[in-house]
Amino acid sequence: MSRLTARSFPAVLASLAIACTAFGQATPPAAEPAKPAPDAAPAAAPAPAETVFVLMKTSQGEIVLELDRAKAPLSVENFLKYVNKGYYDGTVFHRVIDGFMIQGGGFDKNLVQKETDAPIRNEWQNGLKNKRGTIAMARTNVPDSATSQFYINVVDNDALDIPRGGAAYAVFGTVIDGMETVDRIKTVPTGQKMATTPQGKGPFPNVPLETVVIEKVTVLAKDEAEKRRKG
Repeated sequence: MSRLTARSFPAVLASLAIACTAFGQATPPAAEPAKPAPDAAPAAAPAPAETVFVLMKTSQGEIVLELDRAKAPLSVENFLKYVNKGYYDGTVFHRVIDGFMIQGGGFDKNLVQKETDAPIRNEWQNGLKNKRGTIAMARTNVPDSATSQFYINVVDNDALDIPRGGAAYAVFGTVIDGMETVDRIKTVPTGQKMATTPQGKGPFPNVPLETVVIEKVTVLAKDEAEKRRKG
């Protein structure tokens, strides 16, 4: 399971063919038909926006995220890939630690780990830090092991910016609305539950006793997101 190593971390992301007609002499002897010019080169696709917004609806409320494509392109495109295919819909926050972070995006409501795509490269050196309200990629102790799981920091976690074992943890966005939802989730009662991973079934700590469901995650239009942005 991709997961943080713990609060101590200490252990703990777009032809028209334009034909030109040649005009010949007034009474040409045997004019050949005009030949069309080659197809015009297709217009270049517009550059992707440097930021993209996502709405995460949970059983505890909504969270609006601003993802930094400029600084964390791999992590953002990876996250959007899962969003666009509905992967996160019906998953849960399976690890919640008040004073640290809330983690989700990998397990269904029965705490069965979902199959993921290939892991991505760790973008921890992008200048983004693990501050309160930021979203980052969860992983194992292997630096380049992040897949679908993410976490949202509920405090400033400076220790997660310190590389250990070759890398730190890659931040790729921030909460711009709905931090009150994050704070509700961080305080839900937690305990030990049985979870199923590719390695088998076993007890997981810090699992919400009342399931916190990520009901749906969708890309949100910029104007809608800006209306909801909080200072």
